[in-house]
Amino acid sequence: MNKYNARKTTVDGIEFDSQKEANRYCELKLMQRANLISDLRMQVKYELVPKQINANGKTERPVDYIADFVYREKGKDKDTVEDVKGYVDTRSAAYAKFVIKKKLMLYFHGITIKEV
Repeated sequence: MNKYNARKTTVDGIEFDSQKEANRYCELKLMQRANLISDLRMQVKYELVPKQINANGKTERPVDYIADFVYREKGKDKDTVEDVKGYVDTRSAAYAKFVIKKKLMLYFHGITIKEV
């Protein structure tokens, strides 16, 4: 259990970080079966800042964003990217980090992350 009392949950042999994320997966599977969405993917990695060499010659790791879910809505020509948030504390460092990555996703990839 993490600090927000989220419990890891397994569905279809896939371990999710929370019950809410597992429930959303089930909803999206049903939506895909009903042909409302297609190409459902999980844990899709987007590069936000590439690996680089700093002034001291050391390698700085890249900055990535990993989406909980990515899918294509029927009739849309762009992917929908979702991040499941069970508890949002706008004062937390983790949420502040997410907000920065959300802005970088829009700036570099033209993608608005949908918070669920």
